[in-house]
Amino acid sequence: MALSVVDLYVKILAKTNCKDCGFPTCIAFAGMVVSEKLPLKNCPHIDPDLLAPAQEELNEQYAQGKWLKKDMAAEALSLAKEKAASMALEDIARRIGAGPGTHDGPLKGIDHIVLPYFNQTLLISKDRVTDQTGGDLTRNEQTVVYIHMASGGNTSPTGNMKSFKEFPNTVSKIVSMRDLVETPLKKAFSSRRQAFEIACKKAGGTDVKDRYESLDLAFQFRIFPKIFITLLFWDESEGFEANVKLLFDETILDHLDIEATLFLSEHLCKLLKDSVT
Repeated sequence: MALSVVDLYVKILAKTNCKDCGFPTCIAFAGMVVSEKLPLKNCPHIDPDLLAPAQEELNEQYAQGKWLKKDMAAEALSLAKEKAASMALEDIARRIGAGPGTHDGPLKGIDHIVLPYFNQTLLISKDRVTDQTGGDLTRNEQTVVYIHMASGGNTSPTGNMKSFKEFPNTVSKIVSMRDLVETPLKKAFSSRRQAFEIACKKAGGTDVKDRYESLDLAFQFRIFPKIFITLLFWDESEGFEANVKLLFDETILDHLDIEATLFLSEHLCKLLKDSVT
């Protein structure tokens, strides 16, 4: 019989809230045991006759995935990989502008493609995404790569750049773009125009200020061969605070979803901030 949080609390634990397990209450400890596989033996007050069979029952329900806290990042990566796995790597490479795999390196002997990403190069197989040294990308970065591979889009960028809010289904994400990307960049680089320019160049940005009027900086970043982001910056001046806006090629949703677009924007923000710290 599976043990729920309540079952564990009522039938197994001492219900003293002694905090010897490191949690403030027995019910809080029970919740961690059931949902995150915390060892039941971390409670020193369980009757030994109850401990072994209870842990055995817990192990069975763990194996079934019952009541476990979901790892959303792992699930998203698994789903993105599954979608990309049904497509031939040659077809994917042609669509997204990737090149053929190398004959040496970390994926030697494994069918893979090579894809520029910001100012580095990725090696991508059906199961793994690495940089040229063999270092694995974060799960979120890998998810974005596989989403891009599975999107099915084959359009080339037109150069017609749009703000985030001009794309459909972005209403719920506009605040996230402001709070997680634009505002942190404003705070980091207000009155630091030269530092911002250096950061943009380090991150692989191309100066495109001549395409825009009445601003202080404009840099375009080639995230993937067919995905571009343009960053516009107005430094603070008398009576006006600094401002940052990101623009995206009108074709971006042929290659990514909104969540992935937001993630790449956050990643760009981090690259720029980290380059001057």
